[in-house]
Amino acid sequence: MWQRIQTLYLAISTLLIISLLFCNVVNIIGTDGHVEQVRYYDNIVYIVFIISIISGNGFTLFSYKARTVQMRLCIIEALIMTGFQIWIGVDYLKWMKTDEMVFSFTAVFPIISAILNVMAARCIALDEAMVQASHRLRGGKRK
Repeated sequence: MWQRIQTLYLAISTLLIISLLFCNVVNIIGTDGHVEQVRYYDNIVYIVFIISIISGNGFTLFSYKARTVQMRLCIIEALIMTGFQIWIGVDYLKWMKTDEMVFSFTAVFPIISAILNVMAARCIALDEAMVQASHRLRGGKRK
């Protein structure tokens, strides 16, 4: 399981999303100098996205025996992460009208994780093609 590069991609992607639970989305600096920290778990939509992505990536990580299912789940999770990134962008545009704010670098973790999931799906597809080719060369009668 751990000797494949796609497992490493999925593990890094999952760890990036798990790290969002412990980080701030944005620091809003008021006119009086007061700093308000907005965390990911303060917003219910962020929590729903994070929990669905973590559970999906966890299931994908441990379904290594069913490569086609794993590949499809990687693509679905990448789409969910892209939706999460779009939601963060919409919130950025919404909060932009308020006081000065500084977004955390963790705001780009969902898109990095989506890229890692697409790379994992590509490696899984290549791995499955290699297995099918070797099965075809052997005659396909042995199990």
